[in-house]
Amino acid sequence: MSEHSQPKAAVKPAFYKSGIKPVWCPGCGHFAVLSALTKALAWLELPREQTALLSGIGCSSRIPAYTDLYGFHGIHGRALALGTGLKAARPELTVLVAGGDGDGLSIGGNHFIHACRRNMDLTYILMDNQVYGMTKGQASPTTDPNWDHSKLTPHGTHMQPFQPAALALAAGASFIARGFSGDPAGMTRLLVEAIQHPGFSVVQVLSPCPTFRPEQKGWKHSIHAWDWEATDDAVEAARRIHADDGMHTGIIFRAERPVWQPVRCQQTTVEAIEQEFVP
Repeated sequence: MSEHSQPKAAVKPAFYKSGIKPVWCPGCGHFAVLSALTKALAWLELPREQTALLSGIGCSSRIPAYTDLYGFHGIHGRALALGTGLKAARPELTVLVAGGDGDGLSIGGNHFIHACRRNMDLTYILMDNQVYGMTKGQASPTTDPNWDHSKLTPHGTHMQPFQPAALALAAGASFIARGFSGDPAGMTRLLVEAIQHPGFSVVQVLSPCPTFRPEQKGWKHSIHAWDWEATDDAVEAARRIHADDGMHTGIIFRAERPVWQPVRCQQTTVEAIEQEFVP
């Protein structure tokens, strides 16, 4: 994508929005993610009938309802399984998957690591606010171990949080980026790059939850862009990720890897299958 983040004149972001108004809390970072996503789709001029957006459960997973695309609001943690199945059946579609840190890295964690290693041509938007917002503020897999503002973990979790970028890299994702919802232009650029990348793209979005994590409003003062280009060296990417404070944004890792596609079996009919069992 060029340095100009504005969509092309032929298609406007509103073209991809539905008439349903989001019910997120005021100040939620997910509003900006929705805006960046529709701007990215407009910049790419993707046909709505050739684009699908799937999700699981959680605040972030409401996003398909707010877009005028083919979509599916699945069950908890199964968004990537649904996206994988759709891409396998309809490889010509642009398939986007969205979810949160709880949906994607807790109950959906196994699907996440296998989606990374499979490297199908999918784009996964992981909105990370380090809390289960829809179910009243429990700690999530990315919550700091000392966060003690949840009634379920009043003394903190005392467990090390997942580092989504490190997990994606170790599992085999070929495109890994981190964005911030408070930088919509930057988010738009990252999503365009991710969608254009052939292979499994993970975009972790730091998306504050003002209701249960009001201290995250201060993220806007802590965010800083990477001062280097994306690398295709997994060892170098791992070094950067583990030396990072979690607040850098930009493309971390981008590599060319074989894109997995299912073997297309010859189509048949039920009658033909039944004939195989006739003595």
